Amino acid sequence: MKRILTAFAAGALIAGLSGCAGSQFGTPVASIERPVSDRPTVNDAQRKARVHVELGQAYLQVARYGVALDEAKAAAYYDPGYAPAYQLMALVHMYLEENTVAAANFERALQLAPGDPEIMNSYGWFLCSTGKEQAGIEQLNTAARNPYYQTPTRALANAGLCYLRLKNDTAAEASFLRAAEADNGNVQAIYHLAAIAYRRGAYDAAKRYLAALHQAGEPSAESLWLAARTERKLGDRTAEASFVQQLRRRFPGSPEYQAFLQGQYQ
Repeated sequence: MKRILTAFAAGALIAGLSGCAGSQFGTPVASIERPVSDRPTVNDAQRKARVHVELGQAYLQVARYGVALDEAKAAAYYDPGYAPAYQLMALVHMYLEENTVAAANFERALQLAPGDPEIMNSYGWFLCSTGKEQAGIEQLNTAARNPYYQTPTRALANAGLCYLRLKNDTAAEASFLRAAEADNGNVQAIYHLAAIAYRRGAYDAAKRYLAALHQAGEPSAESLWLAARTERKLGDRTAEASFVQQLRRRFPGSPEYQAFLQGQYQ
């Protein structure tokens, strides 16, 4: 994957950074802190709060929002200064589209842990998804620069998605490249690199990104449909038919397969 990034996208990365390094990636981190979740607990209240947050996160992943919120409140009861409790509350309210309450809880979490990159990543995506893309990008890029953050690829990929919302493919591509370089298994970043390459007519590059993506894991309906359309642009009808066959077999009810049936190739 590293070779693919170097060979086919290094030029785009350099171009993207040269035009906006100061505003996007060059600003120093104002407050570098370890994520609260990585710090050792120092008392029984913190230990209980952490356990409740971890339980709440598990419930959040399976959309048990009410239980997740109860666990977050229990964590805050045991330790009112435990920032991840308010982050979890914010995420629950975000998923419930209760944005005012979500914003207040994110702000409380960052008051308690102003440099926590995990909280900044969550808050940054919340801002992006609620129409405050530039503010969200600032949070996400600051999180990604924190040397204590073990998964900067998440913040970089989220920044790429935020740039896509602004219809800025150049900046999005730079963020997705950085995300893929930080973790060459970030299939979300690799897919979007392929999609951007396809949109600008770089079909060979799109094909290579998709090959790396499918080598890394199971294909999705989106990636199979993009691969079929890429092969169609390249004139390889045999390869196109192979991807369409996989799309039909794996995802017959998907919007992508319906698009194929309706001939919507763009």
